[in-house]
Amino acid sequence: MPSRSTSARGSIWLDLQAVEAWIDGHRVFDDLSLQLHCGEHTALLGPNGSGKSSLVQLISRNLYPVVRPGSHLKLFGSDTVNLWQLRQRLGLVASDLDARIPAGLLGRELLLAAFFGAISLGRDRHPSAEQIERCERLLQEHELVDQADQPFGRLSDGQKRRFLLARALVHQPEVVVLDEPTNALDLKAKHLLLNQLRRLMATGTTLVMVTHQLEAIPPEMQRVIGLRQGRVILDGPPDQVLADQPLSDLFDTPLRVVTASGYRQVLPG
Repeated sequence: MPSRSTSARGSIWLDLQAVEAWIDGHRVFDDLSLQLHCGEHTALLGPNGSGKSSLVQLISRNLYPVVRPGSHLKLFGSDTVNLWQLRQRLGLVASDLDARIPAGLLGRELLLAAFFGAISLGRDRHPSAEQIERCERLLQEHELVDQADQPFGRLSDGQKRRFLLARALVHQPEVVVLDEPTNALDLKAKHLLLNQLRRLMATGTTLVMVTHQLEAIPPEMQRVIGLRQGRVILDGPPDQVLADQPLSDLFDTPLRVVTASGYRQVLPG
């Protein structure tokens, strides 16, 4: 994968200003303002129900904010985003995507279908030689060659997650957003995925990780945002945010943070 510039803070790719949004009659955001920058690896942290997954839905345009004066949602500088163009710049690994993939679908087809914005190829979708070559390269990079022709339903959770990451990368997007990428993975699968993410960040692809697991935040993260009840209550570099008192406030319980090899683990305070 070609390297990109790794400038610490580039152009704004996500710009939320005074956003209000509702899901099933429940207001998940009231006055949310937030900017995320290209080149700035960011972790979004918070307890269950804090609004993390709802924020991912705003980014993927599965959730739309209330239209009101002084409020906007812009992606890559535009508030009228073409979804096909968005897929070229933004890769998304959603926490619920694997549940929508047919159990019998082969891993290779799952990757190839992403070029058409689909789950499967169908009869009218024919990948080009260049797309097939890109798919094979991703299978190699993510150590999935041996699983490429296996049904998705027979794969382990870790293999499924790596396929979804590879799928999100078919268009070589500038930004990749991952919603709870290590959730439900065992230790080996979690470490394999984290190593893949660290290699991805080293290429210059901007990574945004949405999680409630402190130990899943790679050392390369440059910014950590803490959400609670739909509001940003923490925002800063990891050394400041991932500390005892800020995290205790965020999760409303006494916590103690220990660090080893750049990773952090949280213990009861």
